[in-house]
Amino acid sequence: MREFLFLLATGLIAGPALADFQPIQQRDGFVSLVSGRDLTRFGIRLTVTDDGKIKGRAFGQNVSGDWRWMRGYFCRDLYLGGDLLDGDNCQTVEVSGETLRFTSDRGRGDSANLRLR
Repeated sequence: MREFLFLLATGLIAGPALADFQPIQQRDGFVSLVSGRDLTRFGIRLTVTDDGKIKGRAFGQNVSGDWRWMRGYFCRDLYLGGDLLDGDNCQTVEVSGETLRFTSDRGRGDSANLRLR
């Protein structure tokens, strides 16, 4: 149940689409967008650092993880309250204005839209 709530809140269970998303294909482009900023969504605030760490909070629980850029994909593992959510997953990343869209399973899975703050 806890994982379902996290997936729903992060948008990994699909919600409405936003128009004009452009793919981010290079690590440097991704880092320049997230550097010094938080990724947010209702109940969620995450920081993705340029040294490959993810940290933050989601619905009152700590979130942590590691990430790397591999062949045009954002690959990460993510822990919520110490529990591994879904193992290592490589995702496409797209940008539209101040919104980043992460799509799991190399762009074939569910999407999550997070705002840059």
